[in-house]
Amino acid sequence: MDLSLFSLEGKTALVTGVSRGLGQAMAIALARAGADIVGVGLRGMGDTQALVEAEGRRTYEICADLSQRNAAERVAKEALAAFGKVDILVNNAGIIKLSPAENHTMEDFDAVMEVNLRSLFLLTREIARQMISLGHGKIINTCSVQSMKGGSGDAAYVASKHAVHGLTRAWANEWGRYNIQVNGIAPGYMVTDNTAKLRQNREAVAAITAQIPLGRWGKPEDLMGPVVFLASNASNFVNGHLLVADGGYLNA
Repeated sequence: MDLSLFSLEGKTALVTGVSRGLGQAMAIALARAGADIVGVGLRGMGDTQALVEAEGRRTYEICADLSQRNAAERVAKEALAAFGKVDILVNNAGIIKLSPAENHTMEDFDAVMEVNLRSLFLLTREIARQMISLGHGKIINTCSVQSMKGGSGDAAYVASKHAVHGLTRAWANEWGRYNIQVNGIAPGYMVTDNTAKLRQNREAVAAITAQIPLGRWGKPEDLMGPVVFLASNASNFVNGHLLVADGGYLNA
């Protein structure tokens, strides 16, 4: 097999939620494969900037609060101005609000939808217009195993991730004709800030771990291979797919 299929030399990747966790790991992986990185975070790229530059790649930092209505379009403009193009978009930024459904406030519901869905839609729309003009592109949405399950205590998050899965499939249908592949990654239970509160419950952690055939929770670096595959020419005939990285949780 020609391993150059996985090379991202000459490509620019825009990654949201890049300062830590899954976003940081994916940005580093894309940089190791050869891509320059435009990183978006609430307070910029944080440690990720130095880690990417240590791989010999260029970076451009964008500080943005994606819960703000005008943020996504500003991010798109800055990203395109930084290196002149975006070949790869990784929509990773997301938040979760835990609450029993009967007590879930509209403030929390709207906050989750604003970041996880609305900003993702707007940013992708702007970047996709440019990809259409380029004649190629890779769009990777961070979904979740909750894109296919009901969840518990996280109704807004579950709804947002189902919606992102739906957008992934819809965009794959619409933009495939322009040589743009749109796919999702569905992480299982991962050791990240979003699961910090859940991981304080030892009984819950034990119960979840017992349902994972690999016997452990995922780590951010577990998404490095999947994101490089979906960002590279190795996945040129993969479109509208949800790549599940959950240690076998959904199969158990």
